[in-house]
Amino acid sequence: MFDRPRPGSLRTAVVWEVLKEALERQAAMGGGPAESDEAVLHVLDTGGGTGTFAVPVARLGHCVTVAEPSPDALAALDRRAAEAGVTDLVHGVQADTGGLLDVAEPESADVVLCHGVLEYVDDPAAALANIATVLRRGGTASLLTANRHGTVLARAVAGHFAEARGALTDPDGRWGDADPLPRRFTVEGLSRLVSSAGLRVGAVHGIRIFSDLVPGSLADTDPGAAEELLRLERAAAEQPAFHAIATQLHLLVHRD
Repeated sequence: MFDRPRPGSLRTAVVWEVLKEALERQAAMGGGPAESDEAVLHVLDTGGGTGTFAVPVARLGHCVTVAEPSPDALAALDRRAAEAGVTDLVHGVQADTGGLLDVAEPESADVVLCHGVLEYVDDPAAALANIATVLRRGGTASLLTANRHGTVLARAVAGHFAEARGALTDPDGRWGDADPLPRRFTVEGLSRLVSSAGLRVGAVHGIRIFSDLVPGSLADTDPGAAEELLRLERAAAEQPAFHAIATQLHLLVHRD
């Protein structure tokens, strides 16, 4: 099952547990138009790739539209949805955050997923404004981004001290020309962008606080280690003291 740890799943397990709880809360509030089943949510996954989150969300019974610019990723999404038996609940469209309003009506989504996208888009503020437009009032957006401060620690622990200093001093949190990410965020910076888009920050979670620092052999050799590491990650995720060292930041934000 996607919602329990397995080899390679620690990178997504905490986000999934938090997201699943948020979906349950949103469904309890009522989702979709008045004539629809209130337990079924309309979810928009922007930059959803091959369906890492979209397919598990659909398996919960929700309708998911994946806006993804890569045709290859959309083809893989179709295959993954077919294998999971949820082709009737997953719909892929070729679009990026800049084209969200071309594929989604204003206030049409109960939940919007934006995972690993804001680091790459040309204008994060514009992307969040589009997300706010398609999100209905009372809806929730799940934002997952790379964490600037966590990168400083990770590069230093790996012995790349000049790169750590570069990530610390660069306004976008980049460590050099070879850095694959155009930008990284802090909680404060991302929260300002969210507020500017007319959204309200709810919960903040640190993701991959320990798992990227602990040698993989430790989790692989002990049969119970992965489960315990997940419990530790989940327990620390909401504690602000650990947000600065997390590899990623996960924010649940709302449109009032």
